Amino acid sequence: MTGTTQHTSTIGVLGGQWRASVSATGGVEPWDGSAALDWFIAADDRWHIPSDEPTVRQRRIDGAPVIETRIKVPNGDAIHRVWCVADGGGYTVVEIENDSSLPFAVAFNRADLLSSRPPAAVPIQGIELPEHSVVLPVGHKSTVRVALSHEAPAAGPLPERLSSPMQVARGWTAVIDAAGRMVLPDDGLLDRVAELRGELALNGPVEPDEDVIGFLVDVGQLVRLGERADPWVPDVATAVARAARLDPTWDSAAALDAAGVVLARAGETRALRDLIRLRSAAPTSLPTAAPDGRELLWIEQRLARTVGIGTADLLGAGIPTAWLGANFEVYGLPIGPSTTVSYAVRWHGDRPAILWETDGPTVPLTASVIAPEWSTAEPKGEALWPAPVGASAITSMPTGDISFN
Repeated sequence: MTGTTQHTSTIGVLGGQWRASVSATGGVEPWDGSAALDWFIAADDRWHIPSDEPTVRQRRIDGAPVIETRIKVPNGDAIHRVWCVADGGGYTVVEIENDSSLPFAVAFNRADLLSSRPPAAVPIQGIELPEHSVVLPVGHKSTVRVALSHEAPAAGPLPERLSSPMQVARGWTAVIDAAGRMVLPDDGLLDRVAELRGELALNGPVEPDEDVIGFLVDVGQLVRLGERADPWVPDVATAVARAARLDPTWDSAAALDAAGVVLARAGETRALRDLIRLRSAAPTSLPTAAPDGRELLWIEQRLARTVGIGTADLLGAGIPTAWLGANFEVYGLPIGPSTTVSYAVRWHGDRPAILWETDGPTVPLTASVIAPEWSTAEPKGEALWPAPVGASAITSMPTGDISFN
């Protein structure tokens, strides 16, 4: 990722109102209209301005809204990490790690920062910064932290024992996995699922007037992530009436299914019965690539989805070629208003063995692409499916034990 990339990530605390965007170069832009928080590195060779550096790389730690940005300095990297914690009314914490063999200094363009050590009382030379910028020395292989208070930004000592970036990332993983955990042979895909869910949790759903299908899908996901269902019921009911008038498509059907999850969790049994009558019984094909605004839905639907009324299809687009021969697992994906499915795929030579378990009212399972002749109404079990196309070169491997508890 270079300094010209316009991608931003959202950071904040669930249950709090404060939000900010993090640019592709680590700049933090609060949504409350206050000044952006930018950083600059005075290394052995020169000042490094992240927005001008061609060596900028950025990632989300475990896909969570904990953003790490690196730039090259002599003999190593300057590493910028930013995340939010709920302590003390909320803080945005910035950590600068000197992963090089030489000391450097970091400058911030805001003085109203809490810091782990006093700023250096030296004039800033070689770069134009706002009048009240602060500079902190960072020894080689050491780290400094600053924080911006969400309630009343001011300079002062940094509170002790604030959560580390890895602790915050683990907390977000627990939230993200509440909507359905996946253990897949594609770390990039897992990080993308975490990113999409985290962004949704912080930004909220798309506006129904802009995208009524997306709104229902988003609210269903938010409720699965742990939000209360009851407050969403009136808006969901209005959106369902609009979505039901649309031509049946894979995503409009999934939107009604998502609404069913919301209504079931809110205890709206009568509205749920009405919704089921609106749901088309005709299954529709999944697209071969994720349409704009539907990436998370598309990923989940390829793993498990409701088809027609009262039936679920597993791996409805087949097993990706890159996954052939690799074991993988899925936990707690919805296949009905009150039913979820968990399953694992283990390989016996070139044939996949499926171990499944459903939770909630019984929903028959099929595998229309991989094993068209297979179906089951059993709540748990295992079966050996036919070899997928392209799997003939797979070497047999141990099946291993699996538990859905």
